[in-house]
Amino acid sequence: LFRSNQKSSAALKVTEPDITIVTGLRDVSVFSAEDAVFRCEVSHEGAQDVVWSLQGIALQSNEMNEISVEKGRVHTLRLRQVTQDDAGTVAFRVGPYISTAELAVKAPLPVFTR
Repeated sequence: LFRSNQKSSAALKVTEPDITIVTGLRDVSVFSAEDAVFRCEVSHEGAQDVVWSLQGIALQSNEMNEISVEKGRVHTLRLRQVTQDDAGTVAFRVGPYISTAELAVKAPLPVFTR
């Protein structure tokens, strides 16, 4: 029962659910000078704390690395015209969650001429 001189208060704390990795990275094998594409699906749209890295070095979207998001949840990394020096571990991190895969770069096929 409330009386006219009584007061009541409440506090509501809303926390965002953790964004987790739903589908992790898969190993990719390409020839030198080809593009390598990695995809990782997260549980919710709008992930902010996302980092792609190659061999432990954080990547940014530029002329060699295209970073994009498809359908709000599928994060994509395209490494353009890879070389054998690019071979190594690719990692995707969102918050505390990490998925890794290996990039294998094969020597280009020999071209035979007559």
